Amino acid sequence: MQIVQSASSVTSYISEPDKGIYDAMNKGLKLVSGEVVGFLNADDFYADDTALAQVAEVFQDPLVDACYADLVYVDQQDTNRIIRYWKSRSFEVGLFKRGWMPAHPTFFVRKKIYDELGGFDLNFSLQADFELTMRFLEIYRIESKYIPKVIIKMRVGGVSNNSLANIIKGNIEAYQACKKNHLSITPLFSFIKIISRLPQFFMRPGKI
Repeated sequence: MQIVQSASSVTSYISEPDKGIYDAMNKGLKLVSGEVVGFLNADDFYADDTALAQVAEVFQDPLVDACYADLVYVDQQDTNRIIRYWKSRSFEVGLFKRGWMPAHPTFFVRKKIYDELGGFDLNFSLQADFELTMRFLEIYRIESKYIPKVIIKMRVGGVSNNSLANIIKGNIEAYQACKKNHLSITPLFSFIKIISRLPQFFMRPGKI
């Protein structure tokens, strides 16, 4: 809290009990006064000083509603040690049926889209980011652009991936999120989603 209070870049904040990370993010959405919204978790940071400039450049196009990029998971102590490389791709209809989603910390969206389509669904304690990106991209087909570059470094140890139980629960939630949004998927969806992540542990980006 002392860090937040002393940061000149922080104009407002809320410190109170919440119902989890997505409830906290929804509270943040209510405070937003700017045109574009992005979320950066406490242990995550931008890969370099140009990340936000690249995002801002994309939004110079008034037809773009959202953009996203690549992300790397890094060791908690040695942030130059890459554990996993989340390489994304340009969105195509049907990708979410195969378990795909953009890395949420790289996902920037115009505030008006949140106003129109809503924020995070608190029925999904681990996969509300999956549900939201799916709803925006796959269901409502907002206009998005992919930035083919790593812009976020995420320290390993996030809640959704810190135990086998949470991984299983998260995949069940993702399946339920598809059903709630009437997205036709195979009963093997959860298995496909897990398999689709495996290459991320073997691929590595170029120089960051």
